[in-house]
Amino acid sequence: MSAGRLVVVPVVLFLPAALALGGCTSSVDGRATPAPVTATPDGVDGLGALIVTAVPSGLPRLADGDLDPPAGAKTVEDVATYADDPDHERGVLEDYGYLHGWERFWGTEGGPVTSVFVDQFEHRAGAGAYAEDLARNDAEYYHGMLREHPAGLPGNCRSLTLDEPESYLGLDGPAAFAWCAHGVFSVGVTAVADSVDAAEEEMRAVVVRQLELLPPG
Repeated sequence: MSAGRLVVVPVVLFLPAALALGGCTSSVDGRATPAPVTATPDGVDGLGALIVTAVPSGLPRLADGDLDPPAGAKTVEDVATYADDPDHERGVLEDYGYLHGWERFWGTEGGPVTSVFVDQFEHRAGAGAYAEDLARNDAEYYHGMLREHPAGLPGNCRSLTLDEPESYLGLDGPAAFAWCAHGVFSVGVTAVADSVDAAEEEMRAVVVRQLELLPPG
C-alpha cells in the first residue's frame, strides 16, 4: 500500500474476544429509531444521535463498553491507534479532514453480527476519498471483488460479499460489506449471517436506513 493511503482496519478487530464473528427501511418492532434530520451535527454527540438504533435481523445491541476497543464515539486519536503506525495514520486522517466518528454493533456470541461505522469530515471530498480508500483496502485484505455502484444500494456506494470466508479472516459465516460516501459522511456497514443472501439483505437495509438518518448529501 502506498504512503498516505488509509490502513486496513478489519471489522473483526473491533469485536471482543468472547464474541465470535459469525437497514433498515423501518424500525424493529418495539425499538425506536432516530428521525431524519437536515442539520449537519456540530459535534460527536450530535453524530451519535444519528446512528441507527436497531437492525432488521433483530440482533441485540452490543454495549459499547463490552467491545475491545470500545465502540461509540471516536476521535482521530482513537482511529489512529488501530494502525501499526499511529503517528503516520493520524497524519493520513488529518489529510482527509477527519473530524470524528461513531461505531455501533449488534450480535450474538458465536452467531451473526452487524456493524455500522459513520465518520464525519470537514468536506465532501475527504469523506469520498476516505470511503473509497477504505473499501479498496478492505477488499484487498479480504481478497474479494469490489463492486462499484452495486444494485440495491444508493450511488457512491461500493460493496463486497464473501460466501465462504477463510478461517484466518475471523468471520464465522458469509459476510456482506458496504462503504458509502454521503455528503461529509462516510458510512460503512458489515453483516455476517447464516447465508450470503441474508447478509446482503441485512447490509442493504441498514445502509439505506443509515443514509436516511443523515443530513442530505
